[in-house]
Parts: sequence; structure tokens; C-alpha cells
Amino acid sequence: MSEEMKQCPKCNSPYGYAMGEEMYACPECGNEWNPSEVEEEAGLKVLDANGNVLQDGDTVVVIKDLPVKGAPKPVKAGTKVKNIRLTDGDHNIDCKIDGFGSMGLKSEFVRKA
Repeated sequence: MSEEMKQCPKCNSPYGYAMGEEMYACPECGNEWNPSEVEEEAGLKVLDANGNVLQDGDTVVVIKDLPVKGAPKPVKAGTKVKNIRLTDGDHNIDCKIDGFGSMGLKSEFVRKA
């Protein structure tokens, strides 16, 4: 077991310490991680309904009717959404849809165009 300290991927504290052979823990934020898995997860990775990786600026197509709070009609399946922005959180796509304005979408309800 190495006594080497590693930087926490969550809070960037330099005091991450080994817990066993593969796991590390951060004394400042309480995060636990496996360094080999963190390297693979670097960057925000958002997948569409078909498993394709989405990137900022992509064009996507809505795959099912999506009800919108406060709007009399839903966003229809087949609606093309251009120039998306990826974000963290439950609704991980920020976009503007004609007739609806700015809104957040879940990536599971779109496919890459």
C-alpha cells in the first residue's frame, strides 16, 4: 500500500489519502474515488437516447412529445434543436426552441441529428 497523496477530483484538495489498495479519500470534502476510474471520466460526458456522445453546438431531434409547464402545447417529436449547450444536472441540455424560448432538456429524450 502506498502512502502517496493524490489530488481530489471533486474539490482539488492535495490531501487525498489511500484507503486500501485502489481507493482514495479526501479529508476536506469526504469524496472517495478510484484514480483509474477518474481518468476515464474526465470531462462532461452526455449521451443521447441512442448512446451517442453529445457535444456543445450539436443539433439534436426530440424523440417524443414533451409537455412544457405554462405552455398550451407540447414540444412535438421530430422538433430539431440547434446549437445545444451541455450542463450538469438533471436537465443536462440548455437550448432555445422556436415558439418556446430557452429551456432545459434531458438528453434521454433527444437523439443526435
